[in-house]
Amino acid sequence: MSASGGSKAIIAAFLANMGIAVAKFIAWALSGSASMLAEAIHSVADSGNQLLLMLGGRQAKKAADREHPFGYGRERYVSAFVVSIVLFSVGGLFAAYEGVQKLVDPHEIDRTWWWLPVAVLLIAIVLESWSLRTAVKESDQVREKGQSWISFVRRSKAPELPVVLLEDTGALTGLVFALLGVGLTLVTGNPLFDALGTLMIGLLLIAIALILGAETKSLLVGEGANRADHDRIVDAISGGPGVEKLIHIKTLHLGPDELMVAAKIALSADKPVREAAADIDEIEKRIRTAVPTARVIYLEPDVYRPALDPEPPTDAFVLRSSD
Repeated sequence: MSASGGSKAIIAAFLANMGIAVAKFIAWALSGSASMLAEAIHSVADSGNQLLLMLGGRQAKKAADREHPFGYGRERYVSAFVVSIVLFSVGGLFAAYEGVQKLVDPHEIDRTWWWLPVAVLLIAIVLESWSLRTAVKESDQVREKGQSWISFVRRSKAPELPVVLLEDTGALTGLVFALLGVGLTLVTGNPLFDALGTLMIGLLLIAIALILGAETKSLLVGEGANRADHDRIVDAISGGPGVEKLIHIKTLHLGPDELMVAAKIALSADKPVREAAADIDEIEKRIRTAVPTARVIYLEPDVYRPALDPEPPTDAFVLRSSD
């Protein structure tokens, strides 16, 4: 993931959602469509989410201090988690509530302006498609070759692009639900279709919010390097001269673009301190060359003693991944 954190995609989504929200509110005021109101609230929530992502990106750039010696990189994770809460509460729950209310007490759409909701929804589909296209293009620059989109959303350490991708995909799907609800209501005169469209939008947003919440929670708790980076780091340590054995290694993402590496390595027992220090410096260079995001590195030199340094319970921390 680039350091920009998908800023182009965030800005594109914000501009699209702000324009769409205004148009949807006007269409709802003139037609009384519940689906239009749900979509308007959805667009407002999405616009707020993009502001939160931009704020998180700005906060993450703050320099490390005594209170936060490893910096503020995880601010981006916090913002993404708050986004999932906003999407769930403001967007999903409101739309679901509105849909249930309209099912219990249906209201017909004002046919005087029947064309306006349809026109707004079609324009919104075009704008959301542009926003999604921008997010896809930016994601393709950082997505690994052959990696599926589901894997990209689940495994990405930078939360902004997965959030925008899910939001835009959900927005497009929600617009289709709204168009079906409004269209069928106008054709049949039955307002239940509009209410069902609203309810489906709410359930869709709740589902997306739960997915986002689960993924960003994992990042907040703390995730290690992905398999590819882990293997590169292991090779960088073990592949050069001076290291008799990699005893164990642990990694942790301090932020999307900053990885901490801590490893215990066995050096020759009769090696002078000056040579050992030179070997460690060389190992650090190899690690940073192999994985540039490995910016915080702690290496503990030791002499390998099988009785005192048993293998960890799983080979995930030491050996190359076999799957």
